[in-house]
Amino acid sequence: MRVMVIVKASKESEAGMLPSPELIAKMGKYNEELHKAGILLAADGLQSSAMGKRVKFGDGKRIVTDGPFAETKELIAGFWLWRVNSMDEAVEWLKRAPFDGGAEIEIRRLFELEDFAPSQAVDRGREMKKELSQKA
Repeated sequence: MRVMVIVKASKESEAGMLPSPELIAKMGKYNEELHKAGILLAADGLQSSAMGKRVKFGDGKRIVTDGPFAETKELIAGFWLWRVNSMDEAVEWLKRAPFDGGAEIEIRRLFELEDFAPSQAVDRGREMKKELSQKA
């Protein structure tokens, strides 16, 4: 199963502060362990919400709002995508992450095409997934 490991934003990340060189080194080592274990599918940090936009959909309208966005606790600073055998395995790997200082990290399972009833849209999703994997 695939999971997204969501790193929540902080006042520091929203201020555009980069992690310390020490934390970057620890995170690099941790990511290398994930890679060697065959779990890591992707990992990236996000620019602060000041660099982002939100699009609200309703009544046929699209309303675009420029960042920054006020609620830091609801924002994401980065993520990993992992392939694991269970949620318990994901939790055990995350416990090894070099976070401290009250960081709260969320793990969420991704939907797989097999989770949906057979349909033309699901079949096309499989085709697109295959095409994307060939580009990578």
